[in-house]
Amino acid sequence: MAAGLARLLLLLGLSARGPAPAGAAKMKVVEEPNSFGVNNPFLPQASRLQAKRDPSPVSGPVHLFRLSGKCFSLVESTYKYEFCPFHNVTQHEQTFRWNAYSGILGIWHEWEIANNTFTGMWMRDGDACRSRSRQSKVELACGKSNRLAHVSEPSTCVYALTFETPLVCHPHALLVYPTLPEALQRQWDQVEQDLADELITPQGHEKLLRTLFEDAGYLKTPEENEPTQLEGGPDSLGFETLENCRKAHKELSKEIKRLKGLLTQHGIPYTRPTETSNLEHLGHKTPRAKSPEQLRGDPGLRGSL
Repeated sequence: MAAGLARLLLLLGLSARGPAPAGAAKMKVVEEPNSFGVNNPFLPQASRLQAKRDPSPVSGPVHLFRLSGKCFSLVESTYKYEFCPFHNVTQHEQTFRWNAYSGILGIWHEWEIANNTFTGMWMRDGDACRSRSRQSKVELACGKSNRLAHVSEPSTCVYALTFETPLVCHPHALLVYPTLPEALQRQWDQVEQDLADELITPQGHEKLLRTLFEDAGYLKTPEENEPTQLEGGPDSLGFETLENCRKAHKELSKEIKRLKGLLTQHGIPYTRPTETSNLEHLGHKTPRAKSPEQLRGDPGLRGSL
């Protein structure tokens, strides 16, 4: 018993005589192998992050495709951030709290394009944050090596990352036109000619280019960009039309399925309403499943900073 206690104190950086001196080395946090930061097979099942959807297909400049399948980390303050190009962004709290936060800050969604240039990568549909999903914008900057250089949160639940890479140092590295197939290049040429001939307005020119970028797979259509309404949001009861009701029913069904999966994963029993009502009618009390709010502190579940 005494030997076991001494070993535990040693692991915690303490001695039997008291705390270790201030200059003593801190316990090293062992880095686990990662699998894009999500569904890591080396982590316990309860600790794995659950993505809402698959990432969009790899797109954009071909020379950036070599970044797919790799992950880059940065530790700032007490958080470790992992950026996996064309896959996702995750955040892991580097503390020994029992409910240290780990979550998904966004899943690869689409490019941001301005002035014939890929200006950023949008990662959307991350973990729940209040009534919306977390999202991240990744800016690509010229650098001597591939590294995640900076992470900030300019507004609640929206993150800004800077990724440095020598792959974008050439002045034409992020131009959009050269990446397009010949058919779309010809369409773009015609759009520019129509604008020069005043056959279309600047607004029409912008709209046609957006449609062209959507056809190339660089941007998502407006329907694909509609945010998913989370429970508790201000518009969660907006069922004015049958179509809204159908959409809400579909989203609620997906959320119920996800919550049931979490309950099963953590060994928490749940019963269907018919089973509950029948048992209560017979005078038996059924165990109640924990609510999402009660589950919020569990590792690997939805969390908020």
